[in-house]
Amino acid sequence: MPADLAVIGLGHLGLPLARAAVTAGIDTVGYDPDPRPYAELRAGRSPVEGTLTAAEIRRMLSGGFRPTTDAAELGRVRTAVICSPTPLGPDRTIDLTALGDAARALAARLRPHTTVLLESAVPPGTTENVLRPLLEEGSGLVAGRDFHLACSPSRLDPGNRTHVLANTPKVIGGLTPACTESAAAFYGRLTDKVVRARGPREAEMTKVLETNFRHVNIALVNEMAVLCHDLGVDLWDVIRCAETKPFGFQPFRPGPGVGGHGVPVDPGFLPYSTRTPGHPLRMVSLAQEINDRMPSYVIQRCATLLNEHGKSVRGARVLLLGVTYKPDSADQEAAPAREIATRLMDMGAQVGYHDPHVLDWRVRERPVPRADSLYEAAAAADLTVLLQQHRTYDLQGLAVKAQLLLDTRGATPAGAAHRL
Repeated sequence: MPADLAVIGLGHLGLPLARAAVTAGIDTVGYDPDPRPYAELRAGRSPVEGTLTAAEIRRMLSGGFRPTTDAAELGRVRTAVICSPTPLGPDRTIDLTALGDAARALAARLRPHTTVLLESAVPPGTTENVLRPLLEEGSGLVAGRDFHLACSPSRLDPGNRTHVLANTPKVIGGLTPACTESAAAFYGRLTDKVVRARGPREAEMTKVLETNFRHVNIALVNEMAVLCHDLGVDLWDVIRCAETKPFGFQPFRPGPGVGGHGVPVDPGFLPYSTRTPGHPLRMVSLAQEINDRMPSYVIQRCATLLNEHGKSVRGARVLLLGVTYKPDSADQEAAPAREIATRLMDMGAQVGYHDPHVLDWRVRERPVPRADSLYEAAAAADLTVLLQQHRTYDLQGLAVKAQLLLDTRGATPAGAAHRL
């Protein structure tokens, strides 16, 4: 059965896009070669934690959304959006394996006049140098002449109910002006504003700049957190004062590490050639180094606090609060909690956790005990560490109940806990 749209990749990018399309009345099919998302969706459940609720999935299905593992469906659509995962590989470069598989599956069935869009986070040049050749070789068609090709990097903020696809401007860069306009016509049905980039590379680089802006500024305040602690300065009060400046400053806050799906771009990320060697993004590499050190700094602070109270990390009962990468979400992508728990376990600590959004949590494939009663667990633990400030946490009450509380988010009332 033909559809207007195929969303390729039913993960944290594809599912919200498919939901927005169905809501807009677009006949949508969702393709993923992995049978697990298909089975979960058919059962009315989201295959990705923290992405969509079961009620939202049911409304999508009742609205005509069709998940499938049959690649033949890709040959019956007017628009195809590739939302394949592009995780970091062992060498910290982007892994384009899933993107390549998606491109080949689409290319074998690509019809003339189809609009192909790329939303996955990719290195600049990927649309033209990786995706385009795969589509052309597999289909025998020519991009920009026989079919439209454009990049529109996702700006999704998982769990954000204020800034959603409909009210977040969509950046689009097409291979040709006609490609850009075809992409704009599609996204104009989903969002209030479309921003036209000069081309695919500019659109791809927009994502790079946005992601690195976040990581570099978080690294700055993370370094400030360590410095202020050594100097006996209340960083949280410094930030409160600084954010009153009406120009030239945007507040960022430190934490135990940086998680999320957007990864910083280091020099190994850019596709250099001998003709255009490029320039290393030294500030980004340094920011990543600083942010990667924060879990170790949290462990150092834990050990110091326990020692100051006559206890050793070995044998200490440590309760971790909030193991997701952002508040009020079940998404654990790259959350620092797992590394912190691993290091504490290696030092001999007895680690437990509590998170209202995560009912089962494993570290090194072993289940971590979950606290049923938060206050009782905090009172029994030698050290409680707030890693994520979920809205349901009564931090004033926790500060009273906990024997020792380390707040890595600056969310507790001043003087109620030890802050990062």
